[in-house]
Amino acid sequence: MTVYDDRVMKASELFRKGFQCSQAVFAAFAPGYGLSEEQALRIGAGFGGGMCKGEVCGAVTGALMVIGLVHGHDDPEDAEGNARVKRLTREMMDRFSGENGSFVCRDLLGYDLSSDGESRIARDTGLFTEFCPRMVISASEMLADILEREGR
Repeated sequence: MTVYDDRVMKASELFRKGFQCSQAVFAAFAPGYGLSEEQALRIGAGFGGGMCKGEVCGAVTGALMVIGLVHGHDDPEDAEGNARVKRLTREMMDRFSGENGSFVCRDLLGYDLSSDGESRIARDTGLFTEFCPRMVISASEMLADILEREGR
């Protein structure tokens, strides 16, 4: 059990309420690092469903936004900060892909969400209510592990 378990549960709860996967992960963690839940929900709104194109899973994108918020750099000369955020980003994506088979939404779902017809099939077959919650939890748990290990 980690100090972030409540954040993992919060991400799951936000997703069940109807927020995008990206919003759920980002908004569950961001308030601990200076953003309000409302700000995080707004920022994360456009990244769900692989940016509505079936690209990088929104749950992963939400986690990467948290990694940037916590470990990102704001000085272009900060080589150490740049290297740290790249390392953590690669780790997050590699771990997620290793555990779930991919970090690409269309590969995970088996449907291309950029197509209205395929998006409808994914919804009608229950993927958004049965499969996607597991991806939100998976990304949130990995993020929690990274944050805890990195001392943030």
